[in-house]
Amino acid sequence: MTSAYAFTDYHSQGQMLPCVIVDIAKPPSGGLNLFNLYVALSRSSGRQTIRLLREFDNAIFLCSHTPELLAEDDHLAVLDKETITWWTHICQAN
Repeated sequence: MTSAYAFTDYHSQGQMLPCVIVDIAKPPSGGLNLFNLYVALSRSSGRQTIRLLREFDNAIFLCSHTPELLAEDDHLAVLDKETITWWTHICQAN
């Protein structure tokens, strides 16, 4: 018997795990998006340390991001430009 634990992709963000078993099959409720897949599949250090739990639908990799996520990305890009402009102005004033 090998001890292990499970957690969501939300809790795994920012972590690098030595060995990972990932379940990317469609969940019983809700769904998966490209962000969930990226986080789940990028937690291990390489192809030798990640395993997929079961078969999955390849079409999940062909879908696009949700409109809300795309809007948030656009909003962050605007904030980034505003921040750069603000800091440039502050630095030139000093």
